[in-house]
Amino acid sequence: MTDHVARAGGTMPAAALETRELTRFFGTTHAVNGVSFSVGRGEMLALVGPDGAGKTTTIRMLTGVLRPTSGTATVLGHDLVRERDAVKRSIGYLSQVFSLYGDLTVDENIEFFAQIHGVRRFQKRREELLSFTRLAPFRRRLAGNLSGGMKQKLALACTLIHSPGLIFLDEPTTGVDPVSRRDFWIILSDLLREGITVVLATPYLDEAERCHTVALMHEGRIIRRDTPAAIVETFGKRLLEVVCEDARAAYRAMKQAPEWEEAQMFGSRIHVPVEDVVAGTQRLQEALEEMQFRVAFIREIPPSLEDAFISEIRHSEGPVNPSEGGTAA
Repeated sequence: MTDHVARAGGTMPAAALETRELTRFFGTTHAVNGVSFSVGRGEMLALVGPDGAGKTTTIRMLTGVLRPTSGTATVLGHDLVRERDAVKRSIGYLSQVFSLYGDLTVDENIEFFAQIHGVRRFQKRREELLSFTRLAPFRRRLAGNLSGGMKQKLALACTLIHSPGLIFLDEPTTGVDPVSRRDFWIILSDLLREGITVVLATPYLDEAERCHTVALMHEGRIIRRDTPAAIVETFGKRLLEVVCEDARAAYRAMKQAPEWEEAQMFGSRIHVPVEDVVAGTQRLQEALEEMQFRVAFIREIPPSLEDAFISEIRHSEGPVNPSEGGTAA
């Protein structure tokens, strides 16, 4: 039974969002397979997974863009299927291809989206959003002349013009420079303080670590949902970091031996899960020297969310393709 909290005139669900066995087929392709989770009001959930994991399809169902093949969901107290119009009115959705109008100014874009959402007296809200996103000095600039980061801030302002209680963000910082990405996260933190619930799809695990809850998606399923700290705590092994000459060649050579099949490449370093740090370090040093790779150092490091994510996929489906990036999944 869903918990409820009191409000004037009745009750409202304690969870801003709750899904039960949400499923979507495209022909014979099982894009989303029995997804169930909940998000508390004023919390942020990160949907994390590789391309094709089902993140965007899940969000498109929850925003009413796609109808589920089966399963149910409740969004801010509204049934996703039976009250789809009410769902759309109460949420904000920033998609991967959010359409700003390049020949309209910042002010005009916000006004246009206010009209779409039926917000008649939008002027005060627009001033608040321009201040909130620090776009006020650029209000008369054409959207087509904004930087990538400023376009994302404007898109977020347009998403918030009708004061939604829950917003869905589909990879909002992909392709955005690091400074703008940091500024965007400061804005999201302010939204959480205002009590707005956020569901975020992201390929960046360092972003997921900032969320209350992380849902790890793989092949249309949620294979783990917990706090970032709890996911990392269940990594289950000690982790060694290897720095050596020609690390990628060393990594490829290591992967030929079953003993090191769990090793993963992170940038220019190799991460190797072991049961015992001392014995693992000695064996690893000997193995690399036997393969004629000179080792700079081997040290124990704490596992990251990405290490835990790769381990979860491995345990769920068997070996996965090695990571070459170290920051995205």
